[in-house]
Amino acid sequence: MSDPKAAGNNLNNGFYEITYKEDGVYLMVYPPVEKGKPVEARDVLDKLAKKLIKNFSRDIVDSAVRKADKAPVKIAEPQAEVKINAIANVMISPDKMKAFISFNPPDGGRMMTMEEVLDALNKNGVIFGINRTNMETIIKYPVYNEMICVAEGIVPVNGQNGRVEFFFDIKRDGKPAIMDDGRVDFRELNLIESVAKGQKLCELVPPVPGVIGKTVFGTDLYPIEGKPAVLPKGRNVSISEDGISIESNIDGQVRFIDGKINIFSTYEVPADVDNSTGNISFVGNVCVRGNVLSGFSIEAGGNVEVWGVVEGAYIKAGGDIILRRGMQGMGKGVLISNGDIIARYIEHSNVEAKNNISSEAVMHSNVKCGNKLELAGRKGLLVGGSCKVGKEIVSKIIGSHMATVTDIEVGVDPSLRERYKALKEELNTMESDLKKAEQAITILKKLEMAGALTPEKHEIMAKSVRTKVYFVNRINEIKEDMQRIEAGLQQDAYGKIRCFSFIYPGTKVAIGSCLMYVRENLQYCTLYRDGADVRVGPIDK
Repeated sequence: MSDPKAAGNNLNNGFYEITYKEDGVYLMVYPPVEKGKPVEARDVLDKLAKKLIKNFSRDIVDSAVRKADKAPVKIAEPQAEVKINAIANVMISPDKMKAFISFNPPDGGRMMTMEEVLDALNKNGVIFGINRTNMETIIKYPVYNEMICVAEGIVPVNGQNGRVEFFFDIKRDGKPAIMDDGRVDFRELNLIESVAKGQKLCELVPPVPGVIGKTVFGTDLYPIEGKPAVLPKGRNVSISEDGISIESNIDGQVRFIDGKINIFSTYEVPADVDNSTGNISFVGNVCVRGNVLSGFSIEAGGNVEVWGVVEGAYIKAGGDIILRRGMQGMGKGVLISNGDIIARYIEHSNVEAKNNISSEAVMHSNVKCGNKLELAGRKGLLVGGSCKVGKEIVSKIIGSHMATVTDIEVGVDPSLRERYKALKEELNTMESDLKKAEQAITILKKLEMAGALTPEKHEIMAKSVRTKVYFVNRINEIKEDMQRIEAGLQQDAYGKIRCFSFIYPGTKVAIGSCLMYVRENLQYCTLYRDGADVRVGPIDK
């Protein structure tokens, strides 16, 4: 039996062969070719020791290696060959997350079994992450003298920190709105984000736990756990009872400043309302330090205060409107207040207040006021346009010496008249729709009597009947509302007009259902209703 061994892996190197024969153990040494490496004596001696060859001649071995003449030389007496099985070498990576194995080839013996390989791994401490499928393959199809990964640990996965999920835009940058036709509306910059009282503003998202890892030795590797987030509580907000969310305490503007959520009840514009601010829509109060330019709008749930001049703009407030200078509406300016309107002057504008209006001068404007219109100060002027006031007008001068047409109506809340008008229009529409529904029901009933009513038409008839019932109920409600409003409109109105200087011709005065045209100057008087007439009385009337 022979056992050829080359000196290294180069095919040009010399090699040797050990043969077991009946008369002894023989060594045959082959020389290298070209620039190959010759066989060294120590390699042969190591092999002889490994094979446990007894009583070999060291001198004969050295001579055979020097000669390398391919001639078989007897180096020992006859003896049985010692068969050496494959041997596994185990190596562990420095981080203990991988285990590698390499096999020394068998020398006359056999390849290792699965049990033997597992035992070798176990002796080296490898007990976790063993890839048995991979090991079965390399045992069946062995590859020698190469490191092969046979076990891998589990890398720990660090946890994720908790975070805060916001329910509003914390990076609001005021981009202009894009209209349907592609044009950019620089008036709608969406700079303000309003929130309502009790609205949820943010919520804590809990940290994600980490995943424990293991080395190939079976040692647990603990991850870095995520830290819980902290609620960014600022002004006018509160933390919910469960401690995981923030809610607004007031209606106002939400802003994320210095890492905290704050709610401000007043939105302040430091300069003009123009292209830099865009239109303003806010649930709380709005304060404008500059002017409101023509074409822009302010809508506020609370009060609106403007320190400068309002041009042809639109302002609507759930509370009061205060114009420290006044309004030059240019025929398109609008003020709508659910409370009072206070302005130094109002000119060429459309003004509506649920309660009172106070100003030095109202000129050529359409005014609606639920309670009292008071024109005081240096001018105290009401001239031109129309004026509908619920209870009382107090002014110095009404109209002008040039007989400017000025329409005045007091004694009836203008919103009541408008409500009556809207109900009347709705009643006409409802009655027309009711008539159509009744016609459809009549036709369908005829088909039903003739036995020609299909399932589809039966459903139409059922729907028409339901619609008729709704219309009848709604018409009755409208008529009841109209009767109440009519009763209010028909009762004697006690509105009055007090003038501390002149009421000029050209002024038309209506108190309730009574009408009077001023045809000559009236001075220091009160206009009031007396039966079916408008009377002129003294100023203290």
